Formats: sequence, structure tokens, C-alpha cells
Amino acid sequence: MKKIVIAPDSFKGTLSSLEVCNIVKKSLLEEREELEIIEVPIADGGEGMTESFMCAFPGSEKVELKAKSPLGRDIDVYYAIVSGDTAVIEMAMASGVTIEKQNDAMRASTYGTGQIIKHALDKGIRKFFLGIGGSATTDGGIGCVAALGGKFLDKDGNTVALCGQGLSDIVTVDLSELDSRIKESEITVLCDVKNPLYGKNGAAYIFGPQKGADKNQVELLDAGLKNLADISAEYLKKDFSQLEGTGAAGGLGFALVAFLGGTLKGGIDHILDMLSFDEKVKDADLVITGEGKMDSQSLMGKLPFGVAKRCAHTRVAAIVGLNTADEKLIDELGISQVVETNPLHLPFEQVKATAREDLFVAAKKIII
Repeated sequence: MKKIVIAPDSFKGTLSSLEVCNIVKKSLLEEREELEIIEVPIADGGEGMTESFMCAFPGSEKVELKAKSPLGRDIDVYYAIVSGDTAVIEMAMASGVTIEKQNDAMRASTYGTGQIIKHALDKGIRKFFLGIGGSATTDGGIGCVAALGGKFLDKDGNTVALCGQGLSDIVTVDLSELDSRIKESEITVLCDVKNPLYGKNGAAYIFGPQKGADKNQVELLDAGLKNLADISAEYLKKDFSQLEGTGAAGGLGFALVAFLGGTLKGGIDHILDMLSFDEKVKDADLVITGEGKMDSQSLMGKLPFGVAKRCAHTRVAAIVGLNTADEKLIDELGISQVVETNPLHLPFEQVKATAREDLFVAAKKIII
């Protein structure tokens, strides 16, 4: 009996990693009932991470609450408590790029993510795994910290707008009323980017346009992030802004490290370790990974690459929405087959409605 491990990322905007697992499994079993199939839904710190952990840790508690969306609406969100004492939170749940109908890089805030952290603190949680992929925000994390009691004040002593447009107005950082339980907590921050807080390779210039920022707004946001870094360095007596990953999630990575004492970890490798991935694939005949879009740049730091490098002695196939990655690179990474659900490369809005059906049909092309 052949053992197949299905370990994909989500197909952003259409299917969660668990949904991808379920559809691929159903498709494969329709052809080959005798297959042993292990589902390992994965997320590298972004959308779907909470669901991934809940699948990996039976008995996890799903905790539901209301929190603020990036633009301040009350929305339903949840996090997970796994192993009885650890909160798994994805910032994309409350502050993600897919939440609002239209993104506003200047006004989007991470306040809702801070509300989730506070809720977990109220439940007695002191150990956190926080995934910060898929953000709509470029607020330097000030919204999140403010939800936990931190203050960011302007020249008149008033609280600045807790979003990107408020960053340049900050003249004072005050953590004197920050929730004291944060000091008792261990916060591991999972992210898959290495960008610093500001500068040409920072949060605003690299990720701002994806969140709706035009050229002028990118420059304003970058200047604001630099102002936050300068004021914070004076207050903290240490500059965290150029550490790898502090530019993740529009600077939330910076805030979690500088203000909340978090530790940044590479998303995919850390998550694979936590999911005991090596143990799950050691006797597999085939590992199927995937994501919505695979290209040469993203492949080097994204989930399919992380999965493939753990499977040196196991054949790896990838099922993706679109594939524009270099064939030589794919081969070098140890991926033997790539199947596209959208081989004609039709516009996303056109194929979104048939994503499930297209994935089911494409999975049958995987060589077992």
C-alpha cells in the first residue's frame, strides 16, 4: 500500500490548506481506494495557520470573539488553544488583506490583533505562537500595542491615529500602562520574510503597493515607520528596526519584538518542526505540496520549498493554481512534478468560482 502525504499551503483567496487537503484526498481515492493518505494542512505563518495547528493537535480549543477589522469594523474571529496552554493566533484573522472589500494602506490597523492577544491573556494564556503573514496593514504594529495598553502620542499629548497615517505624528512612546501580563509571556513570532522595518527594502516599499498604497503613500508610510523607529529607539535605548523580519506585516514584526519582547522565527521551518513533519513523511512514497501561485522568487522562501527540502529521499509533487517558476529551479528543489489547476492562466476572478472543481480534476494528473 502506497503512503501519500498531502501537505499544502492555502490557495489564498479561495481555499484553506485543510480544504485543499480534503479535495486532493477525495480526488486521489476516487481513482485508488487502496492508498494510505495522511493530511498535513500547513501555513507558514499566514492565512490558515490556526486551522493547521488545530488539525495537528487533537483536542485543541477554538476560541471565538469579536475584534476590529483593519478598517475598524467589528468582525467574528477566532484563535486556538493547543496543548492546553498555548495560543495560536494568526494576525490575518483580524488584520488580513482579504478582510475588507477595498484595502486602505494608510488607514488599516492591527488593533484587532492586539484584541485577540488580550483575550488570550484574559484566559490565562502566557505562551503564544503568532503568525504574521497576509496582512493588510502598514501601521508599524502600533494598533496592536495600543490594544494592549501602549500609547503613541503626538506633540499635544493626544493619541495618534492607530494606523499608517498616524506614524509620522508620533513624538512620544509610552509603555507604562502596557498590560503587565506581557512580561510574563513567551511570544514566538512566525514570519516568512526578512525585510527590515523601513528603507528601500522595508515594509512600505516592498509590501505597501500590495495593500493599496500608491507611490506617494509608500513614501509617507516609510517616513512614518522611520519616525516610529527613531522615537522607539530613544525610548527603549535600543534600535530594533533593522533586524530581519521587523518589516513583516507592515512592521508588526517590529512592534512584537521591540514592545512585547517577542522572538522572530522563520515561519515554515518552525511550523514543520512543531507539526513533527519529518516523522510523518519518513516512510512516505509521495508528498504532495502546493500553493495558489508558485514563482521563482516566492518558491525560495515559501512553503513548497520548505516542504521539499525536508523530503530529500521522498518524491515530491506540487499542485498549484499558477506556476511561473523556472523549471531548473523546481528540479533543483527536488519537486518532480507540478500540476496547475489553472493551466490557461485565466484571470483570478474568472476561475475563483470553480476553484474546488478545478483542484479536484487537476489532482488526478498527479503521478502516484
